[in-house]
Amino acid sequence: MLNGKNIVLGVSGGIAVYKAVALTSKLTQAGANVKVVMTKHAAEFVTPLTFQAISRNEVYMDTFKEKDPKKIAHIDLADWADVFILAPATAHLIGRMANGLADDMLTTVLLATKAPVYIAPAMNVHMYDHPAVQQNMNILDQWGYKFIEPGEGYLACGYIGKGRLEEPEKIITLIESDLQQKKKWCGKKVLISAGPTREQVDPVRFFSNFSSGKMGYALAEKAVELGAEVHLVSGPTSLPTPRGVIAYDVTTAEEMFEQIVNLYAEMDIVIKSAAVADYRPVQTFDHKMKKKDGPLTIKIERTKDILQYLGDTKAHQFLVGFAAETQDILYYGKEKLTKKNLDAVVINDIGRKDIGFNSEQNEVVYLSKKGSEKRLKRMNKKQVAKQLLELMDSEVRKD
Repeated sequence: MLNGKNIVLGVSGGIAVYKAVALTSKLTQAGANVKVVMTKHAAEFVTPLTFQAISRNEVYMDTFKEKDPKKIAHIDLADWADVFILAPATAHLIGRMANGLADDMLTTVLLATKAPVYIAPAMNVHMYDHPAVQQNMNILDQWGYKFIEPGEGYLACGYIGKGRLEEPEKIITLIESDLQQKKKWCGKKVLISAGPTREQVDPVRFFSNFSSGKMGYALAEKAVELGAEVHLVSGPTSLPTPRGVIAYDVTTAEEMFEQIVNLYAEMDIVIKSAAVADYRPVQTFDHKMKKKDGPLTIKIERTKDILQYLGDTKAHQFLVGFAAETQDILYYGKEKLTKKNLDAVVINDIGRKDIGFNSEQNEVVYLSKKGSEKRLKRMNKKQVAKQLLELMDSEVRKD
Protein backbone atom coordinates (compact mmCIF):
# COMPACT_ATOMS: atom_id res chain seq x y z
CA MET A 1 0.00 0.00 0.00
CA LEU A 2 2.89 2.40 0.63
CA ASN A 3 4.93 1.55 -2.45
CA GLY A 4 5.43 4.73 -4.46
CA LYS A 5 3.66 6.91 -1.88
CA ASN A 6 5.14 10.29 -1.01
CA ILE A 7 5.36 10.45 2.77
CA VAL A 8 6.34 13.42 4.89
CA LEU A 9 7.53 12.35 8.34
CA GLY A 10 7.34 15.10 10.95
CA VAL A 11 9.67 14.56 13.91
CA SER A 12 9.42 16.59 17.11
CA GLY A 13 11.73 16.65 20.12
CA GLY A 14 11.42 13.67 22.42
CA ILE A 15 13.50 10.67 23.36
CA ALA A 16 11.35 8.55 21.03
CA VAL A 17 13.04 10.21 18.04
CA TYR A 18 15.23 7.12 17.79
CA LYS A 19 12.11 5.15 16.79
CA ALA A 20 11.45 7.69 14.04
CA VAL A 21 14.79 6.66 12.52
CA ALA A 22 13.60 3.05 12.43
CA LEU A 23 10.24 4.19 11.01
CA THR A 24 12.02 6.05 8.21
CA SER A 25 13.95 2.91 7.38
CA LYS A 26 10.82 0.71 7.38
CA LEU A 27 8.91 3.18 5.18
CA THR A 28 11.78 3.35 2.71
CA GLN A 29 12.03 -0.44 2.60
CA ALA A 30 8.28 -0.54 1.86
CA GLY A 31 8.95 1.48 -1.28
CA ALA A 32 7.78 4.87 -0.02
CA ASN A 33 9.46 8.16 -0.88
CA VAL A 34 10.19 9.73 2.51
CA LYS A 35 11.03 13.34 3.30
CA VAL A 36 11.67 14.25 6.93
CA VAL A 37 10.84 17.54 8.62
CA MET A 38 12.43 18.05 12.04
CA THR A 39 11.91 20.56 14.80
CA LYS A 40 15.04 22.13 16.27
CA HIS A 41 14.52 20.15 19.49
CA ALA A 42 14.30 16.86 17.59
CA ALA A 43 17.82 17.57 16.32
CA GLU A 44 19.01 17.58 19.95
CA PHE A 45 18.36 13.82 20.03
CA VAL A 46 19.24 12.70 16.48
CA THR A 47 21.09 14.66 13.80
CA PRO A 48 19.40 15.53 10.49
CA LEU A 49 22.23 13.68 8.73
CA THR A 50 20.93 10.38 10.13
CA PHE A 51 17.50 10.86 8.55
CA GLN A 52 19.07 12.11 5.33
CA ALA A 53 21.23 9.00 5.03
CA ILE A 54 18.30 6.64 5.56
CA SER A 55 15.67 8.48 3.50
CA ARG A 56 18.11 9.57 0.79
CA ASN A 57 16.36 12.94 0.77
CA GLU A 58 17.12 16.36 2.14
CA VAL A 59 15.90 16.95 5.70
CA TYR A 60 13.86 20.11 6.26
CA MET A 61 14.22 22.27 9.40
CA ASP A 62 14.37 25.97 8.47
CA THR A 63 11.25 27.72 7.13
CA PHE A 64 13.39 30.47 5.64
CA LYS A 65 15.85 28.21 3.86
CA GLU A 66 14.63 28.51 0.27
CA LYS A 67 17.05 26.66 -2.02
CA ASP A 68 14.91 26.88 -5.15
CA PRO A 69 13.69 30.43 -5.93
CA LYS A 70 10.97 28.96 -8.17
CA LYS A 71 9.29 27.24 -5.23
CA ILE A 72 8.14 28.04 -1.70
CA ALA A 73 9.62 25.10 0.19
CA HIS A 74 6.91 24.49 2.80
CA ILE A 75 4.09 24.79 0.23
CA ASP A 76 5.89 22.56 -2.26
CA LEU A 77 6.46 19.93 0.42
CA ALA A 78 2.84 20.16 1.63
CA ASP A 79 1.57 19.60 -1.92
CA TRP A 80 4.03 16.75 -2.54
CA ALA A 81 2.77 14.63 0.36
CA ASP A 82 0.34 11.76 -0.13
CA VAL A 83 0.54 10.92 3.57
CA PHE A 84 1.79 12.93 6.57
CA ILE A 85 3.03 11.15 9.71
CA LEU A 86 3.98 12.84 12.98
CA ALA A 87 6.16 10.51 15.04
CA PRO A 88 6.92 11.26 17.75
CA ALA A 89 4.30 13.96 18.37
CA THR A 90 5.07 15.73 21.64
CA ALA A 91 2.55 17.52 23.86
CA HIS A 92 4.07 20.82 22.69
CA LEU A 93 3.61 20.02 19.00
CA ILE A 94 0.04 18.83 19.56
CA GLY A 95 -0.72 22.05 21.43
CA ARG A 96 0.67 24.21 18.64
CA MET A 97 -1.32 22.30 16.03
CA ALA A 98 -4.56 22.59 18.01
CA ASN A 99 -4.11 26.35 18.15
CA GLY A 100 -3.25 26.78 14.48
CA LEU A 101 0.29 28.00 15.11
CA ALA A 102 2.83 28.02 12.28
CA ASP A 103 6.12 29.10 13.84
CA ASP A 104 8.55 26.62 12.30
CA MET A 105 8.99 24.47 9.20
CA LEU A 106 6.98 21.54 10.51
CA THR A 107 3.90 23.49 11.57
CA THR A 108 3.84 25.60 8.39
CA VAL A 109 3.87 22.46 6.25
CA LEU A 110 1.14 20.94 8.44
CA LEU A 111 -1.15 23.92 7.99
CA ALA A 112 -0.67 23.87 4.22
CA THR A 113 -1.05 20.16 3.49
CA LYS A 114 -4.23 18.50 2.24
CA ALA A 115 -2.81 15.02 2.82
CA PRO A 116 -4.20 12.79 5.59
CA VAL A 117 -2.25 13.40 8.81
CA TYR A 118 -1.47 10.58 11.25
CA ILE A 119 -0.37 11.64 14.74
CA ALA A 120 1.61 9.23 16.93
CA PRO A 121 1.96 10.84 20.38
CA ALA A 122 4.83 10.05 22.73
CA MET A 123 5.19 11.58 26.19
CA ASN A 124 5.08 10.95 29.93
CA VAL A 125 1.88 9.19 31.08
CA HIS A 126 0.80 12.15 33.25
CA MET A 127 1.41 14.60 30.41
CA TYR A 128 -0.69 12.40 28.12
CA ASP A 129 -3.54 12.35 30.64
CA HIS A 130 -3.44 16.10 31.30
CA PRO A 131 -6.76 17.81 30.43
CA ALA A 132 -5.01 20.33 28.16
CA VAL A 133 -3.36 17.59 26.10
CA GLN A 134 -6.58 15.59 25.93
CA GLN A 135 -8.50 18.69 24.86
CA ASN A 136 -5.95 19.50 22.16
CA MET A 137 -6.13 15.94 20.84
CA ASN A 138 -9.91 16.11 20.84
CA ILE A 139 -9.78 19.31 18.78
CA LEU A 140 -7.48 17.70 16.23
CA ASP A 141 -9.66 14.59 16.15
CA GLN A 142 -12.69 16.76 15.34
CA TRP A 143 -10.72 18.37 12.51
CA GLY A 144 -10.09 14.96 10.96
CA TYR A 145 -6.55 14.20 12.09
CA LYS A 146 -5.98 10.51 12.85
CA PHE A 147 -4.30 9.35 16.04
CA ILE A 148 -2.12 6.29 16.45
CA GLU A 149 -2.51 5.52 20.13
CA PRO A 150 0.68 5.27 22.20
CA GLY A 151 1.54 1.97 23.80
CA GLU A 152 1.78 1.14 27.48
CA GLY A 153 4.96 0.09 29.24
CA TYR A 154 8.19 1.35 30.73
CA LEU A 155 8.83 4.99 29.76
CA ALA A 156 12.16 6.81 29.50
CA CYS A 157 11.23 8.92 32.53
CA GLY A 158 10.98 5.77 34.67
CA TYR A 159 7.20 5.66 34.88
CA ILE A 160 5.17 2.72 33.66
CA GLY A 161 2.03 3.62 31.76
CA LYS A 162 0.60 4.90 28.49
CA GLY A 163 2.86 7.17 26.48
CA ARG A 164 5.32 5.04 24.49
CA LEU A 165 5.52 5.79 20.79
CA GLU A 166 3.91 2.91 18.92
CA GLU A 167 6.36 0.54 17.26
CA PRO A 168 7.29 1.45 13.64
CA GLU A 169 5.92 -1.83 12.26
CA LYS A 170 2.56 -1.23 13.97
CA ILE A 171 2.40 2.36 12.70
CA ILE A 172 2.92 1.16 9.14
CA THR A 173 0.34 -1.62 9.52
CA LEU A 174 -2.27 0.82 10.85
CA ILE A 175 -1.68 3.31 8.04
CA GLU A 176 -1.77 0.61 5.37
CA SER A 177 -5.03 -0.71 6.81
CA ASP A 178 -6.51 2.78 6.77
CA LEU A 179 -5.42 3.40 3.19
CA GLN A 180 -6.97 0.06 2.21
CA GLN A 181 -10.24 1.18 3.81
CA LYS A 182 -10.20 4.30 1.64
CA LYS A 183 -10.58 2.13 -1.45
CA LYS A 184 -13.90 0.62 -0.35
CA TRP A 185 -16.16 3.48 -1.44
CA CYS A 186 -13.77 5.14 -3.86
CA GLY A 187 -15.85 6.52 -6.74
CA LYS A 188 -19.09 6.40 -4.76
CA LYS A 189 -21.16 9.49 -3.99
CA VAL A 190 -22.75 9.58 -0.56
CA LEU A 191 -25.43 11.99 0.63
CA ILE A 192 -26.00 12.42 4.37
CA SER A 193 -28.49 14.68 6.12
CA ALA A 194 -27.86 15.76 9.70
CA GLY A 195 -29.03 17.97 12.53
CA PRO A 196 -32.39 19.55 13.26
CA THR A 197 -34.48 21.93 11.19
CA ARG A 198 -36.04 25.16 12.42
CA GLU A 199 -39.50 26.43 11.52
CA GLN A 200 -39.86 30.14 12.24
CA VAL A 201 -42.80 31.60 14.13
CA ASP A 202 -41.54 35.18 14.33
CA PRO A 203 -38.09 36.86 14.32
CA VAL A 204 -37.24 35.45 17.78
CA ARG A 205 -39.10 32.11 17.98
CA PHE A 206 -39.06 28.83 16.09
CA PHE A 207 -40.07 25.17 16.37
CA SER A 208 -37.19 22.70 16.46
CA ASN A 209 -35.90 19.63 18.33
CA PHE A 210 -32.94 18.50 20.43
CA SER A 211 -30.86 16.98 17.62
CA SER A 212 -27.19 18.03 17.76
CA GLY A 213 -26.20 16.57 14.37
CA LYS A 214 -23.35 14.57 15.96
CA MET A 215 -24.45 11.23 14.52
CA GLY A 216 -24.78 12.55 10.97
CA TYR A 217 -21.46 14.39 11.13
CA ALA A 218 -19.75 11.25 12.44
CA LEU A 219 -21.21 9.28 9.51
CA ALA A 220 -19.95 11.92 7.07
CA GLU A 221 -16.44 11.81 8.55
CA LYS A 222 -16.26 8.02 8.40
CA ALA A 223 -17.68 7.91 4.85
CA VAL A 224 -14.82 10.16 3.72
CA GLU A 225 -12.40 7.71 5.33
CA LEU A 226 -13.87 5.00 3.09
CA GLY A 227 -12.92 7.09 0.06
CA ALA A 228 -16.39 8.37 -0.85
CA GLU A 229 -17.31 11.77 -2.19
CA VAL A 230 -19.51 12.93 0.69
CA HIS A 231 -22.24 15.56 0.53
CA LEU A 232 -23.60 16.70 3.90
CA VAL A 233 -26.92 18.59 4.07
CA SER A 234 -27.10 19.98 7.58
CA GLY A 235 -29.57 21.92 9.64
CA PRO A 236 -28.29 24.43 12.23
CA THR A 237 -25.56 22.91 14.44
CA SER A 238 -22.45 24.10 16.25
CA LEU A 239 -20.27 21.38 14.68
CA PRO A 240 -17.34 21.97 12.31
CA THR A 241 -17.65 20.45 8.84
CA PRO A 242 -15.60 17.23 8.75
CA ARG A 243 -12.45 17.38 6.64
CA GLY A 244 -13.08 16.51 2.99
CA VAL A 245 -16.87 16.83 3.19
CA ILE A 246 -18.93 19.01 0.82
CA ALA A 247 -21.38 20.84 3.07
CA TYR A 248 -24.75 22.50 2.42
CA ASP A 249 -26.29 24.54 5.23
CA VAL A 250 -30.07 24.73 5.45
CA THR A 251 -32.53 25.88 8.10
CA THR A 252 -36.06 24.75 7.32
CA ALA A 253 -37.56 21.42 6.33
CA GLU A 254 -38.45 22.85 2.93
CA GLU A 255 -34.87 23.99 2.33
CA MET A 256 -33.59 20.54 3.32
CA PHE A 257 -36.09 18.88 0.98
CA GLU A 258 -35.06 21.04 -1.97
CA GLN A 259 -31.33 20.56 -1.40
CA ILE A 260 -31.58 16.80 -1.00
CA VAL A 261 -33.81 16.42 -4.05
CA ASN A 262 -31.34 18.46 -6.12
CA LEU A 263 -28.55 16.04 -5.22
CA TYR A 264 -30.46 12.76 -5.06
CA ALA A 265 -30.27 11.53 -8.66
CA GLU A 266 -26.46 11.43 -8.77
CA MET A 267 -25.98 9.73 -5.39
CA ASP A 268 -25.13 6.07 -4.79
CA ILE A 269 -25.79 5.91 -1.04
CA VAL A 270 -28.17 8.18 0.88
CA ILE A 271 -28.31 8.27 4.68
CA LYS A 272 -31.02 10.46 6.12
CA SER A 273 -30.10 10.95 9.76
CA ALA A 274 -31.49 14.49 10.12
CA ALA A 275 -34.32 15.12 12.58
CA VAL A 276 -36.62 17.07 10.28
CA ALA A 277 -39.61 18.98 11.68
CA ASP A 278 -42.85 17.22 10.83
CA TYR A 279 -44.87 20.43 11.22
CA ARG A 280 -44.43 24.14 10.64
CA PRO A 281 -46.55 27.21 11.49
CA VAL A 282 -49.17 28.05 8.87
CA GLN A 283 -48.54 31.74 9.49
CA THR A 284 -45.27 33.45 10.36
CA PHE A 285 -44.87 36.99 11.63
CA ASP A 286 -42.44 39.67 10.48
CA HIS A 287 -42.37 41.28 13.91
CA LYS A 288 -42.09 39.81 17.38
CA MET A 289 -45.40 38.57 18.75
CA LYS A 290 -46.30 40.44 21.94
CA LYS A 291 -47.47 38.70 25.07
CA LYS A 292 -51.20 38.64 25.65
CA ASP A 293 -53.42 37.41 28.44
CA GLY A 294 -54.67 33.87 28.10
CA PRO A 295 -53.50 30.92 26.02
CA LEU A 296 -51.95 31.20 22.56
CA THR A 297 -52.90 28.91 19.68
CA ILE A 298 -50.59 28.50 16.70
CA LYS A 299 -51.98 26.60 13.71
CA ILE A 300 -49.46 24.23 12.16
CA GLU A 301 -49.30 22.16 8.98
CA ARG A 302 -47.37 19.12 7.79
CA THR A 303 -43.99 19.56 6.12
CA LYS A 304 -42.97 17.38 3.18
CA ASP A 305 -41.95 13.85 4.13
CA ILE A 306 -38.45 13.81 2.68
CA LEU A 307 -37.74 10.14 3.36
CA GLN A 308 -41.04 9.02 1.87
CA TYR A 309 -40.33 11.03 -1.28
CA LEU A 310 -36.85 9.48 -1.56
CA GLY A 311 -38.26 5.98 -1.13
CA ASP A 312 -41.00 6.56 -3.69
CA THR A 313 -38.59 7.93 -6.33
CA LYS A 314 -35.63 5.63 -5.58
CA ALA A 315 -33.82 4.23 -8.63
CA HIS A 316 -30.31 2.85 -8.04
CA GLN A 317 -29.68 4.45 -4.64
CA PHE A 318 -29.08 2.51 -1.44
CA LEU A 319 -31.39 4.40 0.94
CA VAL A 320 -31.00 4.39 4.72
CA GLY A 321 -33.33 6.11 7.17
CA PHE A 322 -33.13 6.79 10.90
CA ALA A 323 -35.99 6.10 13.29
CA ALA A 324 -35.82 8.08 16.53
CA GLU A 325 -38.31 6.40 18.85
CA THR A 326 -39.25 6.42 22.53
CA GLN A 327 -41.31 3.20 22.72
CA ASP A 328 -41.78 -0.05 20.77
CA ILE A 329 -38.69 0.92 18.82
CA LEU A 330 -38.37 -2.30 16.82
CA TYR A 331 -42.02 -2.27 15.81
CA TYR A 332 -41.91 1.30 14.55
CA GLY A 333 -38.50 0.82 12.97
CA LYS A 334 -39.68 -2.18 10.94
CA GLU A 335 -42.80 -0.26 9.93
CA LYS A 336 -40.68 2.61 8.67
CA LEU A 337 -38.38 0.26 6.75
CA THR A 338 -41.34 -1.16 4.78
CA LYS A 339 -43.58 1.88 4.47
CA LYS A 340 -40.88 4.18 3.14
CA ASN A 341 -39.23 1.64 0.82
CA LEU A 342 -35.87 1.77 2.57
CA ASP A 343 -32.91 -0.54 2.08
CA ALA A 344 -32.05 -0.19 5.77
CA VAL A 345 -33.13 1.67 8.88
CA VAL A 346 -31.18 2.65 12.00
CA ILE A 347 -33.31 2.74 15.14
CA ASN A 348 -32.33 4.58 18.29
CA ASP A 349 -34.14 5.12 21.59
CA ILE A 350 -34.18 8.87 22.16
CA GLY A 351 -36.13 8.39 25.38
CA ARG A 352 -32.87 7.52 27.12
CA LYS A 353 -30.75 10.40 28.37
CA ASP A 354 -27.44 8.54 28.09
CA ILE A 355 -27.70 8.06 24.30
CA GLY A 356 -29.29 9.69 21.26
CA PHE A 357 -30.05 13.38 20.96
CA ASN A 358 -27.22 15.69 22.04
CA SER A 359 -25.27 12.82 23.59
CA GLU A 360 -21.70 11.77 22.80
CA GLN A 361 -22.83 8.13 22.79
CA ASN A 362 -25.39 6.09 20.94
CA GLU A 363 -26.87 2.61 20.95
CA VAL A 364 -28.77 1.55 17.84
CA VAL A 365 -30.37 -1.33 15.99
CA TYR A 366 -29.64 -1.77 12.28
CA LEU A 367 -32.32 -3.45 10.18
CA SER A 368 -32.19 -4.11 6.44
CA LYS A 369 -34.82 -5.22 3.96
CA LYS A 370 -32.67 -8.31 3.30
CA GLY A 371 -33.28 -9.44 6.84
CA SER A 372 -30.13 -8.27 8.60
CA GLU A 373 -30.64 -7.28 12.22
CA LYS A 374 -27.70 -6.03 14.25
CA ARG A 375 -27.76 -4.36 17.65
CA LEU A 376 -24.83 -2.03 18.27
CA LYS A 377 -24.24 -1.62 21.98
CA ARG A 378 -23.52 1.73 23.57
CA MET A 379 -20.34 3.42 22.31
CA ASN A 380 -19.28 6.85 21.07
CA LYS A 381 -20.97 8.06 17.92
CA LYS A 382 -17.85 7.83 15.76
CA GLN A 383 -17.54 4.15 16.63
CA VAL A 384 -21.24 3.67 15.91
CA ALA A 385 -20.82 5.44 12.57
CA LYS A 386 -17.89 3.22 11.60
CA GLN A 387 -19.80 0.03 12.37
CA LEU A 388 -22.96 1.24 10.62
CA LEU A 389 -21.01 1.99 7.45
CA GLU A 390 -19.43 -1.47 7.59
CA LEU A 391 -22.93 -2.98 7.76
CA MET A 392 -24.09 -0.80 4.87
CA ASP A 393 -21.01 -1.72 2.87
CA SER A 394 -21.76 -5.43 3.19
CA GLU A 395 -25.31 -4.79 1.95
CA VAL A 396 -24.14 -2.61 -0.95
CA ARG A 397 -21.61 -5.23 -2.04
CA LYS A 398 -24.37 -7.87 -2.13
CA ASP A 399 -26.20 -5.73 -4.67
